Amino acid sequence: MGAMAKFRSARLQDLAWRLEAAGFDLVTAILRALPVDAASALGATLFKGLGPLSRAHKTADLNLRLAFPGMGVAERRRLLIDQWDNFGRYAAEFPLLDKLTSASGRVEVVNAERLADIAASGRPVAFISGHFSNLEVMPAVIVGAGVACDVTYRAANNPYVDARIKKNRFAYGVRMFAPKGGEGARALLVAMGEGRSIAMMNDQKYDGGVAGPFFGRTVYTNPAAVRLALKFGCVLQPMSIRRLRGARFRCVVHDPIVVEATGDRARDIAAGVAAINAFIEARVRERPGEWWWMHKRWPAGAYAEVTKGES
Repeated sequence: MGAMAKFRSARLQDLAWRLEAAGFDLVTAILRALPVDAASALGATLFKGLGPLSRAHKTADLNLRLAFPGMGVAERRRLLIDQWDNFGRYAAEFPLLDKLTSASGRVEVVNAERLADIAASGRPVAFISGHFSNLEVMPAVIVGAGVACDVTYRAANNPYVDARIKKNRFAYGVRMFAPKGGEGARALLVAMGEGRSIAMMNDQKYDGGVAGPFFGRTVYTNPAAVRLALKFGCVLQPMSIRRLRGARFRCVVHDPIVVEATGDRARDIAAGVAAINAFIEARVRERPGEWWWMHKRWPAGAYAEVTKGES
C-alpha cells in the first residue's frame, strides 16, 4: 500500500472512530437524562432481545453446558436470559457510574472495615474478582474507602471511546490505570513498590497462564496477582458484587487469601491460582445469572468435547 493510500485509510479509520464516539455520546446523553433505574431497565430490555441473536449467546450456552453438564435445557435458557438482563443493565449503567457509589445509597458494603484497615495500614494488597453483576461498582467502593489502587483494564480499540470510558471511571473516583500486557506488569510492580494496591479480574482465559481446576476442568489463569502477593508479602483480597434489585448492589469484601511461601515457587503460584479459581467458581455457583458467560473461559479442547457429534 502506497503512502497516499495509507493516509486515506488512516483518515477513514479516524472518521469511523469519531462517528462511533459521537454515537457513544448520544447514547450517554439519553441514558443520563433518565432516572437511574429506568436506564438500567431499558438496557435489560434491549439486551434480552438482542443478546440471544449474537454469537456471544452461543458461547454463553456452551459455557453453561461445560460448567453445569447436568443442567436441563429450560434452566439453561433461563440463565442465559438472566445473563443478558444483567449485562444489559451493566451497559446502560456504565454512563451513570458516578451515581452508583456507596455515598449514593445504591451500594451497601459488607465487611467495609477490612477496606478501612487496608487504607489505614498503608500496605498494598492484591484485589481479585471476576466479571460479576456491575463490576465497575467494586473499584468505586475501593477508592471510596480511601485505598490507593491501580486497576487493570483493556483499552478500547477506538481511542476516542477509550478516552470517554476513562472519563466515566474518573467520575466515580478511579484515577489510576495499569494497561494490560508487559507494560502493565511493570506498572503494577511500580505501584505495589510505592505502596499502592492493585485490582485485577481473574476469571478470563489467559494463554500462557497457570493451569488450575475450574468447574472440574482445567483452565489457564493469569498468575500476576499471586506472583505480586508473593513478591510483596501481601494477601489476595477477594471482592464480589451482587445485584439486589434494579441498579442497587451489595459489594462483599471476602476473607483474604494468604498465599504461602514454602520455597517452591511454582507450587506456591499454582496453589494461589487454584484458590482464586475456587473463589470465582463459588461466586458463580451462588449467582450464575450474574456472571458474564460470553467469554471463552475454557481451552478449545473443552468446547470440541461438548459439541462432539453435533452438526
